Amino acid sequence: MNDLQQLFANNRQWAEAIKEEDPAFFTKLARQQAPEYLWIGCADSRVPANEIVGLLPGELFVHRNIANVVLHTDLNCLSVMQFAVDVLKVKHIIVTGHYGCGGVKAAMRNDQLGLSDGWLRSIRDLYYEKRNTLKLIANEEEQVDRMCELNVIRQVGNVSHTSIVQNAWHRGQPLTVHGFIYGIKDGHLKDLDVTVDSPEQIPEQYRLSPP
Repeated sequence: MNDLQQLFANNRQWAEAIKEEDPAFFTKLARQQAPEYLWIGCADSRVPANEIVGLLPGELFVHRNIANVVLHTDLNCLSVMQFAVDVLKVKHIIVTGHYGCGGVKAAMRNDQLGLSDGWLRSIRDLYYEKRNTLKLIANEEEQVDRMCELNVIRQVGNVSHTSIVQNAWHRGQPLTVHGFIYGIKDGHLKDLDVTVDSPEQIPEQYRLSPP
């Protein structure tokens, strides 16, 4: 059996296991999706969104990219956010990074990776901004892990500054932005306590008037 055939075999086993547990699962799933959460995470293959939080398909709307970056110019990410907030009416946007992130490591170094260098530029800028504080951490691995946390915190701010999120607040729609980080070594999620649920919590220069 080649690698692709193995994927199809795995799929059949997974589907049969789901149906054995809940015979009507796929029938119900096909009707609609009504997730309460949008997960913005890293594309790292070791960080499977649904499995980490123990949710089934249909319960978590997911966008992933290298180093869980949210840019005001990224129409892909912004389109996912807009659909999640305006159409699906999710109640929580969860930005989730992970310790030891390769994208964050790359942004902290001078190595060239190619097209990814431009994508990681905002993290490189953040590292330069925080470099003096990070240098106080003697252990390189701990430096990287702290930078992974700082990146999540910055991306929570970027999500909160969008018109998508702020217009939801203006409408009175319940919506909260969170920052989590995942430990690949132990499988545990950590809340970074940077929750934002109103425009009053963001800097004045980023607050937008109602449309």
